[in-house]
Amino acid sequence: MDKRHFLQIGAVLLGTAFFSRYINGSSEPMASADTKFEVTKTDAEWKTILTQEQFDVLRKHGTERAHTSPLDKTYDAGTYVCAGCGQALFTSDTKFDSRTGWPSFFQPIEGAIGTTVDRSFFMTRTEVHCSRCGGHLGHVFNDGPKPTGLRYCMNGVSLKFEPA
Repeated sequence: MDKRHFLQIGAVLLGTAFFSRYINGSSEPMASADTKFEVTKTDAEWKTILTQEQFDVLRKHGTERAHTSPLDKTYDAGTYVCAGCGQALFTSDTKFDSRTGWPSFFQPIEGAIGTTVDRSFFMTRTEVHCSRCGGHLGHVFNDGPKPTGLRYCMNGVSLKFEPA
C-alpha cells in the first residue's frame, strides 16, 4: 500500500464517520427504552396484522412512493385513523391537496400524534408518529395553509379512512 492509497482510504473512513449520522436512514428513537405506548407489540405480532408495506412504514420508518395511495385524493367526510392501532389521527376537514403525492393535513386531532427529530438523508425534519402505538406516520413541515401554516405529510399506507 502506497501513501496515496493510505490517504484515500483514510479520507473515505473519516468522511463516512462524519456523515454517518445523516445517511444512516434512521431517526432518534420515538421514545426512550422506558417509554411504554398504550399499544405495544413485537415485530412478529405487528407482521401478523400489517401488510409488508405498512410494517416497513409504521415500524421501520419507511416512506411509500408518492402518488401511490388512494387516500391522497380522498376528500369524503370522515376520520383518518392509524393503520396499526386504529387511533383517530386527523379529520377530513383538516385535509388539503398539497400536490406532493401524499395525504396532507394542516392539523391533527389533539393528543393523537407525537413528534421526534429525524436526521436522515442529509436533512433535519420533524417526524410524526402515533401517540398510541408509536407508528411512524410521516413528517410535518412549515409550508401548510392557514390557520396553522403546517403540512402534516402522511404516508397513506399508515392510515385508514373511516367515512362519517
